[in-house]
Amino acid sequence: MRVSQEVMSVLDRATCDGNALSLVALGSLDRKLYTDTNKVLEAAGGKWNRKAKAHLFEGLASDAIEPIILTGEIVSVRQELQQFYTPADLAERVIAEADLRPGMRVLEPSAGRGALAAPAFLAECLVHCVEKDERNVHILASTAFEQVVHGDFLECEPTAGSYDRVLMNPPFTRDQDIKHVEHALRFLRPGGRIVAIMSGGITFRQGRAAAFRARVAEMGGTIEPLPADSFKASGTSVNTCLVVIDV
Repeated sequence: MRVSQEVMSVLDRATCDGNALSLVALGSLDRKLYTDTNKVLEAAGGKWNRKAKAHLFEGLASDAIEPIILTGEIVSVRQELQQFYTPADLAERVIAEADLRPGMRVLEPSAGRGALAAPAFLAECLVHCVEKDERNVHILASTAFEQVVHGDFLECEPTAGSYDRVLMNPPFTRDQDIKHVEHALRFLRPGGRIVAIMSGGITFRQGRAAAFRARVAEMGGTIEPLPADSFKASGTSVNTCLVVIDV
């Protein structure tokens, strides 16, 4: 079941408290928009409770709606939303935007299996990777990358001016992609560039996403929505966009 961006925007602004999701704070919604939103909530497992004036879920309401906002579809709340490995054609697009040159120092944070690091290495760059999953670390360590660090990228302390390029496809849920990109900016030297695949939610969500959009615009960066099937090869319909920022 596909979900319209109007409904996803309503879900993003809804109030989640434990297993309850309330639309009360949004005021009066257009009847059609409310009906469409209610259908989505019910399909996701939410049941209207008149006394609570909210839709109640078996588990956390936020866990039920986050996958919907990310994918634009009704999906299982148990679907893994953290490791969307970068398809080859999308990796090519990232590399093209990065404008790599031999000898550049390149970082891929949360590198997964090195879908972005590998073509950077082939472009004769000095490639460093950071990866949290030990299974992927073993895969990365079997390559000729200059350095592979086993750990959480958000816990890595940056050395200012370390890299010419940061290429990344970070985790998406709960603004993790924004946190990763903001942290990665601290690793770039003047004249450096970040090319990041991010959740499509940053194009319309409020709160931290709105502040991030403003920061990208202030820095002269770009946010380009990617086609809906960009991650089809990775087995997901998650909505994504490509962000390019120069420092």
